Amino acid sequence: MISEITIGQYYTGDSLLHRMDPRMKFDLTFLLVVFVFACKSFFSLALVAMFTLVAILFSSVPLKMILRSIKPIVIIILFTAVLNIIYTTGGETYFKWRSIEITEKGINTAIFMAVRIILLVVISSLLTYTTTPTSLTDAIERLLSPLSVFHIKVHTLAMMMTLALRFIPTLIEEIDRIMNAQKARGAELETGGLIARSKALVPVFIPLMVSSFRRAYELAFAMTCRCYTGGEGRTRMKQMKLRARDFLALFTVIAVIAGIFVLNHFFEAVI
Repeated sequence: MISEITIGQYYTGDSLLHRMDPRMKFDLTFLLVVFVFACKSFFSLALVAMFTLVAILFSSVPLKMILRSIKPIVIIILFTAVLNIIYTTGGETYFKWRSIEITEKGINTAIFMAVRIILLVVISSLLTYTTTPTSLTDAIERLLSPLSVFHIKVHTLAMMMTLALRFIPTLIEEIDRIMNAQKARGAELETGGLIARSKALVPVFIPLMVSSFRRAYELAFAMTCRCYTGGEGRTRMKQMKLRARDFLALFTVIAVIAGIFVLNHFFEAVI
């Protein structure tokens, strides 16, 4: 399961999404994530789903990789769906046993929430799949530049966020390697009750913490050796420039957002 997590990974490519300005991609991703919560009917949610599918096709990211980003949250999706089925009432009753009642509205809400969570994960994953960590750092720094008025070190903040995102895949690989090493030594990591499994993870987390601190020290030492001083006086080899494709994507997302409100108005709300 650990090896299936793809958060923070970059997929090398030359698709339309790869060539877009990272600032525009970041803004559009934020808008889509926000307005997914504005969807109130299946029709408006289907509109966002179709747009996401088109974005996946234009990104050239393999569908297998997209599915891998969803796999780690399957348990969360199922748990959320079960809660909505049990605790949401209304409409036709399909099953009733004591205090447990499964209704039409409960099932509709469970499906709606499951699709919403999947869309949130896929939309967010497309940003990291099609944007290099360096470009993402520059984009965050540019977008947060107005905060420098309040004497906030924007470059340092952007660097911290990007490094944290960049090292997620590295830490996942490290966890997988440590777990395999412990299993080879006879450790039982996947058997027993919850308490037993928690205790069994101690030999995994201690080496992981030691390795993480060592990596952090090595990175800080490497940056010091290269005379890294932050964003002050720093120049960029690649200059960001908005192009026609970026504005086309912006207008498309605005049209999708407008469609969400129109469909919410004409069709019955699920939640």
